[in-house]
Amino acid sequence: MSLSIINGLVFDGVSDDLVDGPVHIVDGRITAVGGAPQPADQVLDARGRTVLPGLIDAHCHAYGIDLDLLRIESVPLSYVALVAARRLAGALRRGFTTVRDPAGGDAGIARAIAEGLLPSPRYLWTGPGLSQTGGHGDARAADSDLCGCSSHSVEVVDGVDPLRRAVRDRFRRGAHAIKIMASGGVVSLTDPIRVPQYSAEEIRAVTDEATRRDSYVAAHAYSPEAIRHAIGNGVRSIEHGNLLDADTAEAMSDAGVFLVPTLAAYDAMDRRGAELGMAPVSRAKNREVLDAGRTAVELARAAGVRVGFGTDLMGVLEDEQLNGLRLQVEVDGPATALRSATSVNADLIRRPDLGRVAEGCVADLLIIDGNPLDNPSALWSDDHRTVIQAGTLLD
Repeated sequence: MSLSIINGLVFDGVSDDLVDGPVHIVDGRITAVGGAPQPADQVLDARGRTVLPGLIDAHCHAYGIDLDLLRIESVPLSYVALVAARRLAGALRRGFTTVRDPAGGDAGIARAIAEGLLPSPRYLWTGPGLSQTGGHGDARAADSDLCGCSSHSVEVVDGVDPLRRAVRDRFRRGAHAIKIMASGGVVSLTDPIRVPQYSAEEIRAVTDEATRRDSYVAAHAYSPEAIRHAIGNGVRSIEHGNLLDADTAEAMSDAGVFLVPTLAAYDAMDRRGAELGMAPVSRAKNREVLDAGRTAVELARAAGVRVGFGTDLMGVLEDEQLNGLRLQVEVDGPATALRSATSVNADLIRRPDLGRVAEGCVADLLIIDGNPLDNPSALWSDDHRTVIQAGTLLD
């Protein structure tokens, strides 16, 4: 089957400027951009609109169905997966044609997506994130003897050999990459946000296993000391990184490590956390990192770090996903922010055939009204969005 998109402008995922179409697609791949129109089975007129690569959210918690970590681990996995399916469908409607879930997912939901049983972006999962005892993701309060043993989104694993087994089992099941918690976090209750987590030997065991499987490790980390600890032991991407300083940004650049900021999460939790019943300790930690997130992006850019895009939205906050684009545009401007959410994220996940409108690339596309470089608000408006997945026009 072939599809031609005519009369629209095109953001190719890389350039500073828009180019003229048309975009021609055959059997799910882009065969031409620009030039004369070609015969096609289906023609879509995009006059007055712009064709973008399908957006990529590199930190999308499909399994993060609640702001309470213990609650996630206390319900049946079947329920988590059903809610996750709804969350994934919502992301696809917004124009996110690929998501990376860095603390959740499993072979079952991946198979259902592959078989077309549910509408979903391309879904790259890590399985439960790995946390040390008392680390970010250990859902227990200090005075709690309960155990969130189901490990739907985070698994507490200590020690080199247990970590090796956990990583090997994730790859056996088909995980895209591995996620570790390398510092404290906002929604966990007992871990100081700056303190590095896991020993060097433990992190190195995880990155060694991932490297031998031609994969990589993403690390939740906020503080300079935690970021340095992670990248010094082989981590490929730093998630959040809000408390980054200039020297650590230079170290990230030297190591070729990506930063995936998640500005949407902190903004949403600051505005809505109290009404949603977030614990006071979590709201206090969120305030600690809220404003620093924008500065971290600026420091990373200045050092030459490749900056991606993520949202990290838990529970009902998922409806803030497009707001993440607004927040990153405010820091970076529209062209740079769009590159983060398309071609840069595609390079992060090692899929250069995604995140670009170019010959040979997968025809995952988003069409929006107007010119987003002149009027970036179209990027976060829900109105009149047309999504194309692997060359198929979605309803």
